[in-house]
Amino acid sequence: MKTSKPVLLAAGIIALSLVGFALYLQHVKNMLPCPLCVIQRYIFVGLALVCFIFAALPRALTRLGAALGALVALSGVGVASWHLWVKAHPSVSCGIDPLETSLNKIPTAELLPYVFKADGLCSTEYAPILGLQTPNWSLIWFSIFALVLIWAALRQSR
Repeated sequence: MKTSKPVLLAAGIIALSLVGFALYLQHVKNMLPCPLCVIQRYIFVGLALVCFIFAALPRALTRLGAALGALVALSGVGVASWHLWVKAHPSVSCGIDPLETSLNKIPTAELLPYVFKADGLCSTEYAPILGLQTPNWSLIWFSIFALVLIWAALRQSR
């Protein structure tokens, strides 16, 4: 495989699938998203957009796209890590605060509240998914994306 296009396409599809799963958890399992959850959704969507855009561009730019995608994924690692810290310290909350208010005023949240409206509290404990809380899963997926995209950006073309 001479390009990173398949890697970019796979990362974009998986990232959007994870947003779809988050919507399932929200609307079927009644797990309300907190502001940090919504920020992670934005990052997953941003990662997918970067991957899809650069997969559509000429082959010479796919390594740059992988590098930019890795940077987006690393920002997700940071947000998911902060979310885990907040959950570990229940006295700190990102609930009804300026972050939630400002997030809910972003045009995408007003146009697509079904996807991007923050209604929950970051410290709320929901039933684990395969033994892990959702921020744990986000951290795992963002880490996988970062590692795979760094690999795709650094590997030599054959």
